[in-house]
Amino acid sequence: MSDSKKLTIALLQLPVCNDVATNVDNAVKAITEAKLKNPNLQLAVLPEGFNAPYAIEYFSKYAEKIPEGQTCQVLSQLAYSLKIYIIGGSIIERVEPDKLYNTCTVWSPSGKLIGRHRKIHLFHIDIDVENDGGAYFNEGLALTAGNDLTVVDIAGHKVGIGICHDKRFEELARAYRNLGCEMLIYPSAFCICQGPMHWELLQRARASDNQLFVATCSPARDNKSGYVAYGHSMIVDPWGRVQREAGATRQLIIDDIDFNMVDAVRRQIPIFPQRRTDIYNTQLIKQ
Repeated sequence: MSDSKKLTIALLQLPVCNDVATNVDNAVKAITEAKLKNPNLQLAVLPEGFNAPYAIEYFSKYAEKIPEGQTCQVLSQLAYSLKIYIIGGSIIERVEPDKLYNTCTVWSPSGKLIGRHRKIHLFHIDIDVENDGGAYFNEGLALTAGNDLTVVDIAGHKVGIGICHDKRFEELARAYRNLGCEMLIYPSAFCICQGPMHWELLQRARASDNQLFVATCSPARDNKSGYVAYGHSMIVDPWGRVQREAGATRQLIIDDIDFNMVDAVRRQIPIFPQRRTDIYNTQLIKQ
Protein backbone atom coordinates (compact mmCIF):
# COMPACT_ATOMS: atom_id res chain seq x y z
CA MET A 1 0.00 0.00 0.00
CA SER A 2 1.22 3.49 -0.78
CA ASP A 3 -0.05 5.01 2.49
CA SER A 4 2.88 4.91 4.94
CA LYS A 5 0.45 4.56 7.86
CA LYS A 6 -0.90 1.28 6.48
CA LEU A 7 0.62 -2.16 6.23
CA THR A 8 -0.58 -5.19 4.27
CA ILE A 9 0.02 -8.34 6.30
CA ALA A 10 -0.47 -12.08 5.73
CA LEU A 11 -0.89 -14.63 8.52
CA LEU A 12 -0.06 -18.10 7.19
CA GLN A 13 -1.78 -20.78 9.25
CA LEU A 14 -0.10 -23.93 7.94
CA PRO A 15 -0.02 -27.64 8.79
CA VAL A 16 3.23 -29.09 10.16
CA CYS A 17 4.52 -32.59 9.47
CA ASN A 18 7.64 -34.54 10.49
CA ASP A 19 9.69 -33.48 7.45
CA VAL A 20 11.50 -30.14 7.62
CA ALA A 21 11.98 -29.83 3.85
CA THR A 22 8.25 -30.34 3.25
CA ASN A 23 7.28 -27.82 5.92
CA VAL A 24 9.68 -25.18 4.61
CA ASP A 25 8.52 -25.78 1.04
CA ASN A 26 4.90 -25.38 2.17
CA ALA A 27 5.83 -22.08 3.82
CA VAL A 28 7.50 -20.83 0.63
CA LYS A 29 4.46 -21.80 -1.44
CA ALA A 30 2.05 -20.14 1.01
CA ILE A 31 3.99 -16.87 1.17
CA THR A 32 4.30 -16.83 -2.62
CA GLU A 33 0.57 -17.55 -2.92
CA ALA A 34 -0.22 -14.65 -0.59
CA LYS A 35 1.97 -12.30 -2.62
CA LEU A 36 0.24 -13.38 -5.84
CA LYS A 37 -3.17 -12.84 -4.25
CA ASN A 38 -2.20 -9.36 -3.12
CA PRO A 39 0.83 -7.81 -4.86
CA ASN A 40 0.81 -5.07 -2.19
CA LEU A 41 1.77 -7.57 0.50
CA GLN A 42 4.50 -6.15 2.76
CA LEU A 43 4.72 -8.58 5.68
CA ALA A 44 4.24 -12.35 5.91
CA VAL A 45 4.02 -14.08 9.29
CA LEU A 46 4.60 -17.81 9.86
CA PRO A 47 3.55 -19.91 12.88
CA GLU A 48 5.58 -20.93 15.90
CA GLY A 49 7.38 -24.19 15.11
CA PHE A 50 6.43 -24.01 11.43
CA ASN A 51 9.31 -26.17 10.18
CA ALA A 52 9.14 -29.15 12.55
CA PRO A 53 6.87 -30.90 15.08
CA TYR A 54 6.40 -29.17 18.41
CA ALA A 55 7.45 -31.71 21.03
CA ILE A 56 10.23 -32.03 23.60
CA GLU A 57 11.57 -35.17 21.95
CA TYR A 58 11.91 -33.42 18.58
CA PHE A 59 13.55 -30.14 19.61
CA SER A 60 17.16 -31.29 19.48
CA LYS A 61 16.61 -33.45 16.40
CA TYR A 62 15.35 -30.58 14.26
CA ALA A 63 17.38 -27.70 15.74
CA GLU A 64 19.32 -25.46 13.32
CA LYS A 65 21.91 -22.74 13.49
CA ILE A 66 20.78 -19.16 12.85
CA PRO A 67 21.30 -17.64 10.30
CA GLU A 68 23.34 -20.28 8.48
CA GLY A 69 20.78 -23.09 8.79
CA GLN A 70 18.78 -24.20 5.78
CA THR A 71 15.45 -22.84 7.01
CA CYS A 72 16.91 -19.37 7.54
CA GLN A 73 18.65 -19.40 4.18
CA VAL A 74 15.35 -20.13 2.45
CA LEU A 75 13.51 -17.35 4.32
CA SER A 76 16.28 -14.86 3.55
CA GLN A 77 16.19 -15.68 -0.14
CA LEU A 78 12.39 -15.57 -0.25
CA ALA A 79 12.19 -12.17 1.48
CA TYR A 80 14.70 -10.83 -1.05
CA SER A 81 13.00 -12.32 -4.10
CA LEU A 82 9.51 -11.12 -3.12
CA LYS A 83 10.77 -7.83 -1.62
CA ILE A 84 8.77 -8.28 1.59
CA TYR A 85 9.36 -8.58 5.31
CA ILE A 86 9.04 -12.09 6.75
CA ILE A 87 8.50 -12.92 10.41
CA GLY A 88 9.68 -16.51 10.38
CA GLY A 89 7.39 -17.91 13.05
CA SER A 90 9.84 -19.80 15.18
CA ILE A 91 12.31 -22.63 14.84
CA ILE A 92 14.50 -24.39 17.39
CA GLU A 93 17.86 -22.64 17.36
CA ARG A 94 21.01 -24.53 18.29
CA VAL A 95 23.67 -22.30 19.85
CA GLU A 96 25.73 -25.01 21.51
CA PRO A 97 25.32 -28.79 21.45
CA ASP A 98 23.26 -28.63 24.63
CA LYS A 99 21.78 -25.11 24.36
CA LEU A 100 18.58 -24.69 22.37
CA TYR A 101 16.23 -21.71 22.02
CA ASN A 102 12.74 -21.28 20.58
CA THR A 103 13.61 -18.46 18.20
CA CYS A 104 11.72 -16.14 15.86
CA THR A 105 13.69 -14.62 12.99
CA VAL A 106 12.70 -11.45 11.13
CA TRP A 107 13.88 -10.78 7.55
CA SER A 108 13.90 -7.53 5.60
CA PRO A 109 13.06 -7.12 1.90
CA SER A 110 16.80 -7.13 1.26
CA GLY A 111 17.06 -10.61 2.77
CA LYS A 112 18.86 -9.32 5.87
CA LEU A 113 18.23 -10.75 9.33
CA ILE A 114 16.91 -7.73 11.27
CA GLY A 115 15.50 -9.47 14.34
CA ARG A 116 16.09 -12.58 16.44
CA HIS A 117 13.68 -13.12 19.33
CA ARG A 118 14.43 -15.96 21.71
CA LYS A 119 11.27 -16.91 23.60
CA ILE A 120 11.50 -15.21 26.98
CA HIS A 121 8.81 -17.12 28.86
CA LEU A 122 9.13 -20.86 28.32
CA PHE A 123 5.82 -22.70 28.11
CA HIS A 124 5.09 -24.68 31.26
CA ILE A 125 1.61 -25.89 32.17
CA ASP A 126 0.23 -28.68 34.37
CA ILE A 127 -3.53 -28.60 33.96
CA ASP A 128 -5.71 -30.86 36.12
CA VAL A 129 -7.55 -33.74 34.49
CA GLU A 130 -10.96 -32.26 35.28
CA ASN A 131 -10.12 -29.32 33.00
CA ASP A 132 -10.60 -30.67 29.47
CA GLY A 133 -8.79 -33.90 30.25
CA GLY A 134 -5.63 -32.29 31.62
CA ALA A 135 -2.36 -31.35 29.95
CA TYR A 136 1.33 -31.15 30.82
CA PHE A 137 4.12 -29.46 28.88
CA ASN A 138 7.41 -27.97 29.97
CA GLU A 139 9.69 -26.38 27.36
CA GLY A 140 12.28 -25.83 30.09
CA LEU A 141 13.12 -29.55 29.98
CA ALA A 142 14.87 -28.96 26.65
CA LEU A 143 15.08 -25.23 25.94
CA THR A 144 16.81 -22.16 27.37
CA ALA A 145 14.86 -18.93 27.89
CA GLY A 146 15.82 -15.79 26.02
CA ASN A 147 16.67 -12.59 27.88
CA ASP A 148 16.03 -9.78 25.41
CA LEU A 149 13.09 -7.86 24.00
CA THR A 150 12.98 -7.61 20.22
CA VAL A 151 11.73 -4.49 18.44
CA VAL A 152 11.95 -4.40 14.66
CA ASP A 153 11.20 -1.69 12.13
CA ILE A 154 8.61 -2.95 9.66
CA ALA A 155 8.02 -0.40 6.89
CA GLY A 156 8.61 2.48 9.32
CA HIS A 157 6.60 1.05 12.23
CA LYS A 158 7.93 -0.34 15.50
CA VAL A 159 6.79 -3.91 16.03
CA GLY A 160 7.46 -5.93 19.18
CA ILE A 161 8.00 -9.67 18.87
CA GLY A 162 6.93 -12.39 21.31
CA ILE A 163 6.37 -16.12 20.99
CA CYS A 164 3.17 -17.78 22.21
CA HIS A 165 3.48 -17.99 26.04
CA ASP A 166 5.09 -14.52 26.01
CA LYS A 167 1.64 -13.05 25.38
CA ARG A 168 0.42 -14.11 28.82
CA PHE A 169 2.70 -11.49 30.38
CA GLU A 170 1.29 -7.97 30.33
CA GLU A 171 4.57 -6.57 31.68
CA LEU A 172 6.32 -7.57 28.46
CA ALA A 173 3.62 -6.01 26.30
CA ARG A 174 3.77 -2.81 28.37
CA ALA A 175 7.55 -2.70 28.01
CA TYR A 176 7.07 -2.86 24.24
CA ARG A 177 4.51 -0.04 24.40
CA ASN A 178 6.99 2.00 26.44
CA LEU A 179 9.52 1.46 23.64
CA GLY A 180 7.10 2.96 21.12
CA CYS A 181 5.62 -0.14 19.52
CA GLU A 182 2.43 0.17 17.50
CA MET A 183 1.97 -3.56 17.01
CA LEU A 184 2.86 -6.83 18.75
CA ILE A 185 3.23 -10.07 16.81
CA TYR A 186 3.22 -13.46 18.51
CA PRO A 187 3.80 -16.61 16.43
CA SER A 188 1.92 -19.10 18.62
CA ALA A 189 1.35 -22.85 18.78
CA PHE A 190 -1.24 -22.31 21.52
CA CYS A 191 -2.41 -25.53 23.16
CA ILE A 192 -5.98 -26.51 22.29
CA CYS A 193 -6.71 -27.13 25.97
CA GLN A 194 -6.28 -23.39 26.65
CA GLY A 195 -7.55 -22.04 23.34
CA PRO A 196 -11.29 -21.65 23.95
CA MET A 197 -10.71 -19.93 27.30
CA HIS A 198 -7.70 -17.73 26.73
CA TRP A 199 -6.61 -17.36 23.08
CA GLU A 200 -8.84 -14.44 22.11
CA LEU A 201 -9.00 -13.06 25.64
CA LEU A 202 -5.23 -12.61 25.92
CA GLN A 203 -4.88 -10.91 22.56
CA ARG A 204 -7.73 -8.50 23.18
CA ALA A 205 -6.35 -7.70 26.62
CA ARG A 206 -2.84 -6.96 25.31
CA ALA A 207 -4.30 -4.82 22.51
CA SER A 208 -6.69 -2.88 24.73
CA ASP A 209 -4.27 -2.36 27.61
CA ASN A 210 -1.56 -1.00 25.35
CA GLN A 211 -3.67 0.53 22.56
CA LEU A 212 -1.92 -1.22 19.69
CA PHE A 213 -2.47 -3.98 17.16
CA VAL A 214 -1.87 -7.59 18.15
CA ALA A 215 -1.44 -10.38 15.60
CA THR A 216 -0.91 -14.08 16.19
CA CYS A 217 -0.11 -16.89 13.78
CA SER A 218 -0.82 -20.48 14.73
CA PRO A 219 -0.10 -23.76 12.98
CA ALA A 220 -3.17 -25.42 11.49
CA ARG A 221 -4.85 -27.82 13.89
CA ASP A 222 -3.94 -31.50 13.59
CA ASN A 223 -5.96 -33.59 16.00
CA LYS A 224 -3.73 -36.62 15.32
CA SER A 225 -0.51 -34.94 16.44
CA GLY A 226 0.95 -35.36 19.92
CA TYR A 227 0.60 -31.62 20.56
CA VAL A 228 -2.57 -30.09 19.14
CA ALA A 229 -2.44 -26.38 18.29
CA TYR A 230 -5.64 -24.36 18.56
CA GLY A 231 -5.45 -22.52 15.23
CA HIS A 232 -7.57 -19.36 14.94
CA SER A 233 -4.75 -17.02 13.87
CA MET A 234 -5.97 -13.53 14.61
CA ILE A 235 -5.60 -9.77 14.22
CA VAL A 236 -6.91 -7.58 17.04
CA ASP A 237 -7.13 -3.80 16.64
CA PRO A 238 -6.21 -1.13 19.25
CA TRP A 239 -9.84 -0.91 20.40
CA GLY A 240 -9.57 -4.56 21.40
CA ARG A 241 -11.83 -5.75 18.58
CA VAL A 242 -11.13 -8.87 16.54
CA GLN A 243 -10.41 -7.60 13.04
CA ARG A 244 -9.77 -11.00 11.41
CA GLU A 245 -9.79 -14.58 12.63
CA ALA A 246 -8.93 -17.87 10.92
CA GLY A 247 -10.63 -21.17 11.53
CA ALA A 248 -8.81 -24.29 12.72
CA THR A 249 -7.42 -25.66 9.44
CA ARG A 250 -5.00 -24.30 6.82
CA GLN A 251 -5.83 -20.70 5.99
CA LEU A 252 -4.14 -17.58 4.67
CA ILE A 253 -5.37 -14.31 6.14
CA ILE A 254 -4.41 -11.19 4.19
CA ASP A 255 -5.50 -7.85 5.60
CA ASP A 256 -4.50 -4.21 6.05
CA ILE A 257 -3.25 -2.75 9.31
CA ASP A 258 -4.20 0.92 9.60
CA PHE A 259 -1.83 2.52 12.09
CA ASN A 260 -3.95 5.68 12.00
CA MET A 261 -6.20 3.73 14.37
CA VAL A 262 -3.41 3.50 16.94
CA ASP A 263 -3.11 7.29 16.94
CA ALA A 264 -6.89 7.72 17.11
CA VAL A 265 -7.39 5.37 20.06
CA ARG A 266 -4.51 6.87 22.03
CA ARG A 267 -5.86 10.37 21.39
CA GLN A 268 -9.45 9.57 22.37
CA ILE A 269 -8.61 7.47 25.46
CA PRO A 270 -5.27 8.91 26.64
CA ILE A 271 -4.50 6.37 29.37
CA PHE A 272 -0.74 6.36 28.79
CA PRO A 273 -0.09 9.91 30.12
CA GLN A 274 -2.72 9.30 32.82
CA ARG A 275 -0.75 6.47 34.43
CA ARG A 276 0.31 7.22 38.01
CA THR A 277 3.99 6.46 37.56
CA ASP A 278 4.62 8.20 40.88
CA ILE A 279 2.82 5.23 42.48
CA TYR A 280 3.52 2.33 40.09
CA ASN A 281 5.55 1.75 36.95
CA THR A 282 6.72 -0.91 34.51
CA GLN A 283 10.44 -0.46 34.05
CA LEU A 284 12.71 -2.31 31.66
CA ILE A 285 15.47 -3.69 33.87
CA LYS A 286 17.69 -5.04 31.08
CA GLN A 287 18.35 -2.61 28.25
